Amino acid sequence: MFALALGAITFFAVRAWRAEYWRNVDAARQHEAEQASLNDGAASPVTPIDSRVSSLDGTTLLLVPEGVFLMGDGDKAEKNGPQHEVQLSAFFIDRTEISNAMYAICVAAKKCDRPFHGELNPNYDDPAFANHPVVYVTWKQAGKYCAWAGRRLPSEAEWEKAARGIDGRIYPWGDEAPDITRANFALQVGAALPVDRYPLGASPFGALNMAGNVREWVLDWFHPLAYLGLPTLNPQGPPEGGQRVLRGGSYLDDENEIRTFNRFAHEPGSAGINRGFRCAMSAE
Repeated sequence: MFALALGAITFFAVRAWRAEYWRNVDAARQHEAEQASLNDGAASPVTPIDSRVSSLDGTTLLLVPEGVFLMGDGDKAEKNGPQHEVQLSAFFIDRTEISNAMYAICVAAKKCDRPFHGELNPNYDDPAFANHPVVYVTWKQAGKYCAWAGRRLPSEAEWEKAARGIDGRIYPWGDEAPDITRANFALQVGAALPVDRYPLGASPFGALNMAGNVREWVLDWFHPLAYLGLPTLNPQGPPEGGQRVLRGGSYLDDENEIRTFNRFAHEPGSAGINRGFRCAMSAE
């Protein structure tokens, strides 16, 4: 009996040690990934064509010039295709996702409702997370914020051009696979990071976190075959639907899901821990 009891104690002690060991390994990996997102404090290697700063929320907006780009991934059998040429007028896109601090300005002005799920979303009121992306916002809340800020949600086509440029690249930085220096994905960190992280992952126009971190609401209704019937000049998506499109993937999504052309869809009234947004506006 004594030997059996000693064996049981030893078994549970070893199992507890192993669990603690892997917790420490995971914590070390997450710390390494978070440090990599800073690129040692270096600036983005991308110089914007033009930019302006919003007087309402302090967001930097980046110019995306008019012209043609390749939209989609070329596979006609799935929701992300077929790849096709789209002509867009010039527009500005927010350099970063909207942060808790930015969104709080709109709430204080009584023009926006607080994010949902207060008990599940404690970071919204924590000053330490002021520069993290606002989450638990619905499509309507995102659009309401953008309207208050004098902007709007980007169309799906605008979002994709801002993310991939005109050369059909797979990720904002190019065709190379993502790593911990370029994107917050696949639970490398385990949570969203500040909106100004990952300068090495900047898009061709200088926008940050267009792969990973949080999924971003865009204007369009979702349809799996939308690309087959839409105009190729400033498309706005289907006229109706049951779900809205989100783009960019999140810290929970894998390397395929954070590709520039990958599409997500949720009911517009849904709000989640990995759903945020950025705004856009037409260029004058």
